[in-house]
Amino acid sequence: MKNNSAVSGFHKLKTEERLSALRNLLDLTDEEIKHISSSGAISLDKVDKLIENVIGVSEIPLGIATYFLINGKDYMIPMAIEEASVVAACSNGAKVARLSGGFTGYSTSPIMIGQIQILDLDSPDSAAIRILQNKDTILKAANEKSRTLRENGAGAKDIEIRIIGNEQRMLIVHLLVDVMDAMGANIVNSMCERVSPILEDMTGGRVNLRILSNLSMHRRSYASAVFRKEAIGGENGVDRIIEAYRFAELDMYRAATHNKGIMNGVDAVLLATLNDWRAVEAGAHAFASIGGYHSLTKYAKNSNGDLVGSIELPMAVGVLGGSTGVSPKATIAKKILNVESSGEFGYVLAAVGLAQNFSAIRALANEGIQKGHMKLHARNIAISAGSPDHLVQSVVDEMVKTGDISPSNAKRILGSMEKSNK
Repeated sequence: MKNNSAVSGFHKLKTEERLSALRNLLDLTDEEIKHISSSGAISLDKVDKLIENVIGVSEIPLGIATYFLINGKDYMIPMAIEEASVVAACSNGAKVARLSGGFTGYSTSPIMIGQIQILDLDSPDSAAIRILQNKDTILKAANEKSRTLRENGAGAKDIEIRIIGNEQRMLIVHLLVDVMDAMGANIVNSMCERVSPILEDMTGGRVNLRILSNLSMHRRSYASAVFRKEAIGGENGVDRIIEAYRFAELDMYRAATHNKGIMNGVDAVLLATLNDWRAVEAGAHAFASIGGYHSLTKYAKNSNGDLVGSIELPMAVGVLGGSTGVSPKATIAKKILNVESSGEFGYVLAAVGLAQNFSAIRALANEGIQKGHMKLHARNIAISAGSPDHLVQSVVDEMVKTGDISPSNAKRILGSMEKSNK
């Protein structure tokens, strides 16, 4: 049985039994089992109801980004991330933006897209006409799935038709649903499934997939800010940042890393609040690829010579439902963030992405990313080298002083310190 992953019935075991099976299969020690099964503020019983084959909870550092002023309101931003320099960079970007009044944010209505794929049609064009002629019937059926949305004037609002493919043309129905303050995946999927038999009867075709799209083109969030030239190295500093942005706008290899930096900030907030960061990540990169993969941010110089930054993102996020209520820490993170609607949450996330990106390309265009990043990462290196708590900072200081922030240098410095203390 050793190292055999074909464990029949693993999902039927209780968490304690799964851990016992892992101990036997992989020769884990009691100490390792103790660490991996630790669940912190959330009980294993609750975790076991969230995902399958639970054995514990993986911990990620939780920090707070400061200085955020958005639409005149102050925010403390909870961020869950393991990468050094992200929280510091985000805070620094917000601090510079605050000098000019902070960020301006806006979100559109929370319209999600449900997609229904219809195949085996004699004439997709004729089928499209029949669907549009009977749009009200389809929307009425969809709205039977949510009394709450219906009574609040939300729910399924419209239909879009797309015909794609060459040899095998398929008709795609987009069901546009106002999901209010929810992320909306479950209700959109339910509505798509509800209307699929109606569409089959109406068109004579065969429905295959019926599921929401994470490219939420009708649900977007925006943020912008002015970064004063005096705070970023004068006109030369502004010009260098714009040149760096143009590189990402024109080159997909650079844009991939540029946009990853944006999502460093956005994903960290979503993870801290237990929102679906994968959905937002997928939507952001799909959005960036429209017309050729490019930067999600834009930068220009205003009449005063200051830097103006802006960002636009599809933002499928919610403040109701989801897994947040299961985790006390996620609930507290939402309280810290203090947003009242999905739209507000969306533009706060957009501002975080802009702040993160500004700080990253500012560092890249000037001293380079490694100098500041490695200083912050030095603590991790000192700890991984085995430095005891009382020597960690001393090892960090010495590494920075020598200009060699590496595991080998950390071990050398630690060895020297321990030898001198004997």
